[in-house]
Amino acid sequence: MNPGEQKKALDAWETSARYWDKYRALIAQMFAPLTSGLVEEARIGIGQNVLDIGGGSGEPSLTISCIVGPTGSVMYTDPVAGMVETAQAEAGRRGLTNIQFRQCSADDLPFPDKTFDLAIGRLSAMFFVDPVRAIREALRVVRNDGGVSFAVWGPKEANPFFSTVNDVFDRFVESSTEDPDAPDAFRFAAPGKLAGILENAGAKNVIERQLNFQIEAAISFDPFWQLRTEMSESLREKMAGLAPAQLPTIKQAVADAARRYFVSGKMSFPAEALIVSGKKSAV
Repeated sequence: MNPGEQKKALDAWETSARYWDKYRALIAQMFAPLTSGLVEEARIGIGQNVLDIGGGSGEPSLTISCIVGPTGSVMYTDPVAGMVETAQAEAGRRGLTNIQFRQCSADDLPFPDKTFDLAIGRLSAMFFVDPVRAIREALRVVRNDGGVSFAVWGPKEANPFFSTVNDVFDRFVESSTEDPDAPDAFRFAAPGKLAGILENAGAKNVIERQLNFQIEAAISFDPFWQLRTEMSESLREKMAGLAPAQLPTIKQAVADAARRYFVSGKMSFPAEALIVSGKKSAV
Protein backbone atom coordinates (compact mmCIF):
# COMPACT_ATOMS: atom_id res chain seq x y z
CA MET A 1 0.00 0.00 0.00
CA ASN A 2 1.57 3.29 -1.04
CA PRO A 3 1.47 6.41 1.20
CA GLY A 4 -1.41 7.92 -0.81
CA GLU A 5 -3.56 4.79 -0.43
CA GLN A 6 -2.61 4.61 3.25
CA LYS A 7 -3.76 8.20 3.86
CA LYS A 8 -7.03 7.54 1.97
CA ALA A 9 -7.67 4.46 4.14
CA LEU A 10 -7.00 6.41 7.36
CA ASP A 11 -9.25 9.26 6.20
CA ALA A 12 -12.03 6.75 5.52
CA TRP A 13 -11.68 5.31 9.03
CA GLU A 14 -11.67 8.88 10.42
CA THR A 15 -15.11 9.37 8.79
CA SER A 16 -16.26 5.98 10.09
CA ALA A 17 -15.20 6.83 13.66
CA ARG A 18 -18.25 9.06 14.24
CA TYR A 19 -20.59 6.27 13.15
CA TRP A 20 -18.82 3.66 15.31
CA ASP A 21 -19.36 6.08 18.22
CA LYS A 22 -23.00 6.68 17.25
CA TYR A 23 -23.72 2.93 17.27
CA ARG A 24 -21.33 2.11 20.13
CA ALA A 25 -23.80 0.26 22.41
CA LEU A 26 -25.29 -1.67 19.50
CA ILE A 27 -21.89 -2.71 18.11
CA ALA A 28 -20.68 -3.81 21.56
CA GLN A 29 -23.81 -5.97 21.91
CA MET A 30 -23.65 -7.43 18.38
CA PHE A 31 -19.98 -8.40 18.61
CA ALA A 32 -19.95 -9.38 22.32
CA PRO A 33 -19.58 -13.13 21.47
CA LEU A 34 -16.48 -12.25 19.46
CA THR A 35 -15.01 -10.34 22.41
CA SER A 36 -15.79 -13.28 24.75
CA GLY A 37 -14.24 -15.77 22.32
CA LEU A 38 -11.07 -13.69 22.04
CA VAL A 39 -10.79 -13.18 25.82
CA GLU A 40 -11.21 -16.91 26.37
CA GLU A 41 -8.75 -17.92 23.64
CA ALA A 42 -6.11 -15.43 24.87
CA ARG A 43 -6.76 -16.56 28.45
CA ILE A 44 -7.05 -12.99 29.73
CA GLY A 45 -7.34 -12.83 33.51
CA ILE A 46 -6.92 -10.69 36.63
CA GLY A 47 -3.70 -8.71 36.94
CA GLN A 48 -2.53 -9.02 33.32
CA ASN A 49 -1.12 -6.21 31.20
CA VAL A 50 -2.83 -6.41 27.80
CA LEU A 51 -2.12 -4.55 24.56
CA ASP A 52 -5.15 -3.99 22.30
CA ILE A 53 -4.00 -3.38 18.71
CA GLY A 54 -6.55 -1.49 16.60
CA GLY A 55 -9.08 -1.00 19.38
CA GLY A 56 -11.48 1.07 17.27
CA SER A 57 -14.28 2.70 19.24
CA GLY A 58 -13.13 0.99 22.45
CA GLU A 59 -13.87 -2.71 22.31
CA PRO A 60 -12.45 -5.02 23.45
CA SER A 61 -10.32 -2.68 25.64
CA LEU A 62 -13.30 -1.51 27.73
CA THR A 63 -14.40 -5.09 28.45
CA ILE A 64 -10.84 -6.29 29.14
CA SER A 65 -10.21 -3.45 31.60
CA CYS A 66 -12.97 -4.87 33.83
CA ILE A 67 -11.56 -8.41 33.52
CA VAL A 68 -7.93 -7.57 34.42
CA GLY A 69 -9.08 -5.34 37.29
CA PRO A 70 -7.14 -2.67 39.20
CA THR A 71 -3.99 -4.80 39.40
CA GLY A 72 -3.95 -5.22 35.61
CA SER A 73 -3.84 -2.72 32.77
CA VAL A 74 -4.90 -2.25 29.16
CA MET A 75 -3.01 -0.28 26.53
CA TYR A 76 -5.45 0.71 23.78
CA THR A 77 -3.93 1.62 20.41
CA ASP A 78 -5.40 2.71 17.09
CA PRO A 79 -3.97 4.66 14.13
CA VAL A 80 -7.14 6.77 13.73
CA ALA A 81 -7.35 9.93 15.86
CA GLY A 82 -11.19 9.94 15.87
CA MET A 83 -11.32 6.36 17.18
CA VAL A 84 -8.82 7.14 19.97
CA GLU A 85 -10.83 10.20 21.03
CA THR A 86 -14.18 8.40 21.19
CA ALA A 87 -12.71 5.38 23.03
CA GLN A 88 -10.95 7.62 25.55
CA ALA A 89 -14.12 9.65 26.14
CA GLU A 90 -16.12 6.45 26.78
CA ALA A 91 -13.51 5.14 29.24
CA GLY A 92 -13.73 8.50 31.03
CA ARG A 93 -17.53 8.28 31.19
CA ARG A 94 -17.22 4.83 32.76
CA GLY A 95 -14.56 5.98 35.24
CA LEU A 96 -12.05 3.35 34.08
CA THR A 97 -8.57 4.15 35.37
CA ASN A 98 -6.56 1.13 34.20
CA ILE A 99 -6.64 1.95 30.46
CA GLN A 100 -4.11 4.08 28.62
CA PHE A 101 -4.50 5.34 25.05
CA ARG A 102 -1.97 5.73 22.24
CA GLN A 103 -2.50 6.69 18.63
CA CYS A 104 -0.09 4.54 16.62
CA SER A 105 0.18 2.11 13.73
CA ALA A 106 0.30 -1.66 14.34
CA ASP A 107 3.56 -1.97 12.43
CA ASP A 108 5.36 0.65 14.55
CA LEU A 109 4.40 0.18 18.21
CA PRO A 110 5.97 2.83 20.50
CA PHE A 111 6.63 0.44 23.40
CA PRO A 112 9.80 -1.20 24.75
CA ASP A 113 10.42 -4.94 24.23
CA LYS A 114 8.62 -7.31 26.63
CA THR A 115 6.20 -4.66 27.99
CA PHE A 116 2.95 -6.71 27.95
CA ASP A 117 1.72 -10.16 28.94
CA LEU A 118 -0.52 -10.41 25.87
CA ALA A 119 -1.32 -8.57 22.64
CA ILE A 120 -4.74 -8.96 21.02
CA GLY A 121 -6.72 -7.50 18.12
CA ARG A 122 -10.44 -7.84 17.43
CA LEU A 123 -11.32 -7.29 13.76
CA SER A 124 -8.19 -5.19 13.19
CA ALA A 125 -5.58 -7.56 11.68
CA MET A 126 -7.41 -7.55 8.32
CA PHE A 127 -6.52 -3.86 7.96
CA PHE A 128 -2.82 -4.00 8.92
CA VAL A 129 -0.76 -2.27 6.24
CA ASP A 130 2.06 -4.83 6.63
CA PRO A 131 0.67 -7.85 8.54
CA VAL A 132 3.99 -9.72 9.01
CA ARG A 133 5.69 -6.60 10.35
CA ALA A 134 2.71 -5.86 12.62
CA ILE A 135 2.74 -9.39 14.11
CA ARG A 136 6.54 -9.13 14.62
CA GLU A 137 5.93 -5.87 16.49
CA ALA A 138 3.22 -7.51 18.62
CA LEU A 139 5.58 -10.38 19.48
CA ARG A 140 8.40 -7.94 20.25
CA VAL A 141 6.39 -6.06 22.88
CA VAL A 142 5.07 -9.14 24.71
CA ARG A 143 7.20 -10.87 27.33
CA ASN A 144 8.90 -14.22 26.72
CA ASP A 145 6.20 -16.91 26.74
CA GLY A 146 3.61 -14.16 26.21
CA GLY A 147 0.93 -14.59 23.56
CA VAL A 148 -0.80 -12.86 20.66
CA SER A 149 -4.42 -13.49 19.57
CA PHE A 150 -6.36 -12.00 16.66
CA ALA A 151 -10.04 -12.36 15.73
CA VAL A 152 -10.89 -11.96 12.03
CA TRP A 153 -13.98 -12.62 9.91
CA GLY A 154 -14.48 -16.01 8.28
CA PRO A 155 -15.79 -16.35 4.69
CA LYS A 156 -18.30 -13.87 3.23
CA GLU A 157 -20.87 -16.59 2.55
CA ALA A 158 -20.84 -17.55 6.26
CA ASN A 159 -21.45 -13.91 7.27
CA PRO A 160 -24.80 -12.72 5.87
CA PHE A 161 -24.64 -9.65 8.15
CA PHE A 162 -22.31 -8.33 5.43
CA SER A 163 -23.14 -10.36 2.33
CA THR A 164 -26.91 -9.68 2.23
CA VAL A 165 -26.14 -5.99 1.71
CA ASN A 166 -22.90 -6.24 -0.27
CA ASP A 167 -24.21 -8.80 -2.78
CA VAL A 168 -27.19 -6.61 -3.70
CA PHE A 169 -25.01 -3.50 -4.07
CA ASP A 170 -22.61 -5.47 -6.29
CA ARG A 171 -25.51 -6.22 -8.66
CA PHE A 172 -26.19 -2.51 -9.10
CA VAL A 173 -22.73 -0.95 -8.78
CA GLU A 174 -19.63 -2.01 -10.68
CA SER A 175 -17.05 -3.27 -8.18
CA SER A 176 -13.36 -2.91 -8.87
CA THR A 177 -11.42 -6.16 -8.87
CA GLU A 178 -10.02 -6.52 -5.39
CA ASP A 179 -6.49 -7.60 -4.60
CA PRO A 180 -6.99 -10.57 -2.20
CA ASP A 181 -4.11 -9.28 -0.06
CA ALA A 182 -5.36 -5.68 0.15
CA PRO A 183 -6.80 -4.51 3.49
CA ASP A 184 -10.41 -5.73 3.55
CA ALA A 185 -12.84 -7.24 6.09
CA PHE A 186 -12.43 -10.70 4.52
CA ARG A 187 -8.70 -10.57 3.84
CA PHE A 188 -7.99 -13.43 6.28
CA ALA A 189 -11.20 -15.42 5.76
CA ALA A 190 -9.34 -18.36 4.22
CA PRO A 191 -8.38 -20.93 6.88
CA GLY A 192 -4.64 -20.96 7.49
CA LYS A 193 -3.91 -17.58 5.88
CA LEU A 194 -3.45 -15.52 9.07
CA ALA A 195 -1.96 -18.55 10.86
CA GLY A 196 0.72 -18.65 8.15
CA ILE A 197 1.49 -14.98 8.71
CA LEU A 198 1.90 -15.55 12.47
CA GLU A 199 4.31 -18.41 11.77
CA ASN A 200 6.18 -16.32 9.21
CA ALA A 201 6.51 -13.55 11.83
CA GLY A 202 8.07 -15.99 14.31
CA ALA A 203 5.11 -17.01 16.51
CA LYS A 204 5.25 -20.52 18.00
CA ASN A 205 2.41 -22.98 18.77
CA VAL A 206 0.06 -21.22 16.36
CA ILE A 207 -3.56 -22.31 16.80
CA GLU A 208 -6.55 -21.35 14.66
CA ARG A 209 -10.08 -21.82 15.99
CA GLN A 210 -13.37 -21.27 14.20
CA LEU A 211 -15.94 -19.35 16.21
CA ASN A 212 -19.58 -19.61 15.16
CA PHE A 213 -22.00 -17.21 16.83
CA GLN A 214 -25.10 -15.06 16.26
CA ILE A 215 -24.98 -11.30 15.64
CA GLU A 216 -28.08 -10.29 17.60
CA ALA A 217 -29.86 -7.10 18.60
CA ALA A 218 -33.41 -5.98 19.28
CA ILE A 219 -33.67 -3.98 16.06
CA SER A 220 -35.78 -4.19 12.91
CA PHE A 221 -34.54 -4.01 9.31
CA ASP A 222 -34.52 -0.18 8.98
CA PRO A 223 -32.01 0.47 11.81
CA PHE A 224 -29.86 -2.39 10.44
CA TRP A 225 -29.87 -0.81 6.98
CA GLN A 226 -28.90 2.57 8.42
CA LEU A 227 -26.13 1.07 10.56
CA ARG A 228 -24.60 -0.91 7.68
CA THR A 229 -24.77 1.88 5.10
CA GLU A 230 -23.31 4.47 7.49
CA MET A 231 -20.55 2.37 9.07
CA SER A 232 -19.10 0.87 5.89
CA GLU A 233 -16.77 3.10 3.87
CA SER A 234 -17.21 0.97 0.73
CA LEU A 235 -21.01 1.18 0.98
CA ARG A 236 -20.89 4.94 1.61
CA GLU A 237 -18.77 5.27 -1.53
CA LYS A 238 -21.11 3.09 -3.61
CA MET A 239 -24.20 4.98 -2.42
CA ALA A 240 -22.59 8.30 -3.38
CA GLY A 241 -22.33 7.04 -6.96
CA LEU A 242 -25.98 6.00 -7.26
CA ALA A 243 -28.90 7.92 -8.67
CA PRO A 244 -31.32 8.69 -5.77
CA ALA A 245 -34.07 6.76 -7.60
CA GLN A 246 -32.00 3.55 -7.38
CA LEU A 247 -31.76 3.50 -3.60
CA PRO A 248 -35.33 2.37 -2.76
CA THR A 249 -34.95 -0.54 -5.23
CA ILE A 250 -31.65 -1.60 -3.65
CA LYS A 251 -32.99 -1.23 -0.11
CA GLN A 252 -36.02 -3.37 -0.98
CA ALA A 253 -33.81 -6.05 -2.56
CA VAL A 254 -31.68 -6.13 0.62
CA ALA A 255 -34.82 -6.26 2.79
CA ASP A 256 -36.04 -9.28 0.81
CA ALA A 257 -32.66 -11.03 1.08
CA ALA A 258 -32.39 -10.31 4.82
CA ARG A 259 -36.03 -10.99 5.78
CA ARG A 260 -35.34 -14.37 7.38
CA TYR A 261 -32.88 -12.78 9.83
CA PHE A 262 -35.52 -10.43 11.29
CA VAL A 263 -38.26 -12.01 13.37
CA SER A 264 -40.58 -10.23 15.83
CA GLY A 265 -38.50 -7.05 15.89
CA LYS A 266 -35.27 -8.90 16.58
CA MET A 267 -32.23 -9.27 14.34
CA SER A 268 -30.24 -12.52 14.39
CA PHE A 269 -27.58 -13.29 11.78
CA PRO A 270 -25.38 -16.39 11.87
CA ALA A 271 -21.70 -15.38 11.84
CA GLU A 272 -18.32 -17.04 11.57
CA ALA A 273 -14.94 -15.76 12.71
CA LEU A 274 -11.47 -17.20 13.12
CA ILE A 275 -9.39 -16.66 16.25
CA VAL A 276 -5.70 -17.16 15.55
CA SER A 277 -3.21 -17.27 18.44
CA GLY A 278 0.48 -17.84 18.90
CA LYS A 279 3.18 -17.70 21.55
CA LYS A 280 6.42 -15.77 21.72
CA SER A 281 9.43 -18.03 21.84
CA ALA A 282 11.13 -18.01 25.25
CA VAL A 283 14.53 -17.90 23.58
